[in-house]
Amino acid sequence: MEAFGHRSQGATGRVRSADAVAVTALKGVGPRIAERLARLGIRTIQDVLFHLPLRYEDRTRVVPIGSLRPGMQAVVQGQVALTEVAFGRRRTLLCRISDGTGALTLRFFHFSNAQREALLRGAVLRCYGEVRSGRSTLEMVHPEYARVEVDLPVEAHLTPVYPTTEGVHQLKLRDLSGQALEWLGRDPARVAELLPESILARFALPELSEALRLVHRPSPDVSLARLEAGTHPAQQRLAFEELLAHHLSLRQLRQRMQRRDAPVLAPDGVLRRRFLKALPFPLTAAQRRVGDELAADLARAHPMLRLVQGDVGSGKTVVAALGALTAVEAGFQCALMAPTELLAEQHFRNFQVWLEPLEIGVEWLSGRAKGKGRAHVLERIRSGEAAVVIGTHALFQEGVDFHRMGLVIVDEQHRFGVHQRLSLREKGAQDGRSPHQLIMTATPIPRTLAMAAYADLDTSTIDELPPGRSPVRTVVIPASRRDEVVQRVTEACRQGRQAYWVCTLIEESELLQAQAASDTAEQLAAALPELRIGLVHGRLKSAEKEATMGRFKAGELDLLVATTVIEVGVDVPNATLMIIENAERLGLAQLHQLRGRVGRGAAASSCVLMYQGPLSRAARTRLSALRETTDGFEIASRDLELRGPGEVLGTRQTGMLQLRIADLLRDRALLDDVHQAADLLLAADSVSIGPLIARWMGQSADYGVV
Repeated sequence: MEAFGHRSQGATGRVRSADAVAVTALKGVGPRIAERLARLGIRTIQDVLFHLPLRYEDRTRVVPIGSLRPGMQAVVQGQVALTEVAFGRRRTLLCRISDGTGALTLRFFHFSNAQREALLRGAVLRCYGEVRSGRSTLEMVHPEYARVEVDLPVEAHLTPVYPTTEGVHQLKLRDLSGQALEWLGRDPARVAELLPESILARFALPELSEALRLVHRPSPDVSLARLEAGTHPAQQRLAFEELLAHHLSLRQLRQRMQRRDAPVLAPDGVLRRRFLKALPFPLTAAQRRVGDELAADLARAHPMLRLVQGDVGSGKTVVAALGALTAVEAGFQCALMAPTELLAEQHFRNFQVWLEPLEIGVEWLSGRAKGKGRAHVLERIRSGEAAVVIGTHALFQEGVDFHRMGLVIVDEQHRFGVHQRLSLREKGAQDGRSPHQLIMTATPIPRTLAMAAYADLDTSTIDELPPGRSPVRTVVIPASRRDEVVQRVTEACRQGRQAYWVCTLIEESELLQAQAASDTAEQLAAALPELRIGLVHGRLKSAEKEATMGRFKAGELDLLVATTVIEVGVDVPNATLMIIENAERLGLAQLHQLRGRVGRGAAASSCVLMYQGPLSRAARTRLSALRETTDGFEIASRDLELRGPGEVLGTRQTGMLQLRIADLLRDRALLDDVHQAADLLLAADSVSIGPLIARWMGQSADYGVV
């Protein structure tokens, strides 16, 4: 990392934490303003300094009007040549100014008579705004402006633009940050340097106070482009510390968990061997490796915290079953939580087929279960008759009591909140012991995100597909060729294969999605009367969905029309053709998951991405990525670049990733250094860890504590 400035000797290497000073100590902050600032997380003067700019404006020089170009943001100064009100579809105030190099029109859609009268011919105005093309001259719409009576100095530094809230203007935030910088300047130790001198020197980090000063008040010679990109060393210094705080909070969560006791699950492995012998296929080398990693973790007296990731079809469920068998043979229960009832049902059916021949009780707990049926299931869970319990978030609802929980498995982790995962863990805690945790995802997580968001977990990767799987050929075609697609479905089904037809809508309404799928099913039934067609969508009752999926899996249906409810958990090896309608409306990860429903057998499979033009640039990029690669990890990496970490992880996962200045994509090069710094601080048992986490995470620092 590039350093800048000079670091005074002896100024760092110790934690000198000044008492927090209330923001009301600043001039102009009364109770009402303080209340509004609190909505921004600003309660102290120190908080003001860590409320960092989003972007900057260059108001340090007056630009000749003749040099303006559309898209520029600039300060100009000129004399009013004409002011008039134009009448059209809306009343508009137009003011033309010139400076001898060119003319510029100022356009106001909202104005008062007093404003119009102040813009007299001959008045000199200084304006700031974005330049746009106009009818006769370039224009600024609603620029900031002031009349110039005497020669006004330009700004001495780049102008920061802060995150704001209702009732707190940019001018107020700039004033407060200026006062806070003066307060800091009188004693730089008022904001404690929490990183020891050894870390600052090792990673070439500038002093905190100097970085804060530059970020809030960059001088005119600082590269605006670099600031906008977030790559200036001052910003990188703060990003490093913020990422370090988040990483340390997760590592502390991990340490707290590892200080707990967990049941030692180390049976002889009789059930595991019987299970593997009965499987109609051998495990891949990757499955065996990850299974061994789980077994080693479960045999320890501290809770396992392991994330198992693998591409669609890599066989994570079988590995999860190995973990469940280990828990059951050791005399404990296992709970598997899935995000949707469809996926939970699929897991339930698989585990029934695999485990009931081994005389292991498997139960499914649905949120929709009522009355005597629900009471019966709850009693089997409470008594321990149900050794393996599978369900949705219903598993951690009130009234669900486990007999002796040993292992919690969470599938598709990104769809659950951290609190939901930890709630199930707490429900299973007994006699001061916490259950082991296995987290699974079929959405591969780029290393950048795994390092930042899952630092509390060990990670295992199933990076090998079972033998005999054929890569799925993907084509992208416009909806105008729909008849060709229908013919392709006919040909596939005549050859004894099966197909999916997935309907999507931009709206999230299940009712609209269901209607779209129903209409499509009717149209296809009319066009293809010789085919047996089924329909699955989110508004069907669970039993209806299960029955239709069962018929499709049994080969009693040729074509399944569905919404995206089939994204995960559906395994029909004879299905070799996937049609995704309006594919441009879905994200990369979801498209990849849907495509993963085919190619699960040895026969060649295809996926048709049918789009409605014209395509946006982002949609074109997504569809091209799907056509170019079937590698889930490559897809995940491209998805991260397209959507950013918050979207890739899912909103429920990003509570701990509300970053103020760091950006996981931009700053991924920092993460290895952040890990090293965290190791050093934890090894030294540094007193600065707690204050560092509190500085950047505040009340969210304890998000992992239930």
